[in-house]
Amino acid sequence: MSKIFSGKVVSNKMTKTLVVSVERKFRHSKYGKVIIKHKKYKVHNPEKTFEVGDTVSIVETRPISKDKHFIVHEDIKVEKSKKA
Repeated sequence: MSKIFSGKVVSNKMTKTLVVSVERKFRHSKYGKVIIKHKKYKVHNPEKTFEVGDTVSIVETRPISKDKHFIVHEDIKVEKSKKA
């Protein structure tokens, strides 16, 4: 079973590669406080279709290079609230 994450595109300056920041929330075992951790993943994107700030879904795959083990699965559309 492959891992699937969703995160925000942080950088698209490399050729065929995106950097996606994934946020993970969990509760501290002793104190009960909700802790937010961030991790950046290098993601294969040969079409260069995403810009910084886009929310994407990524899926784990075979190693593509030393650091790239994920590919872009789909673009997640975020509905913006309309101002009246």
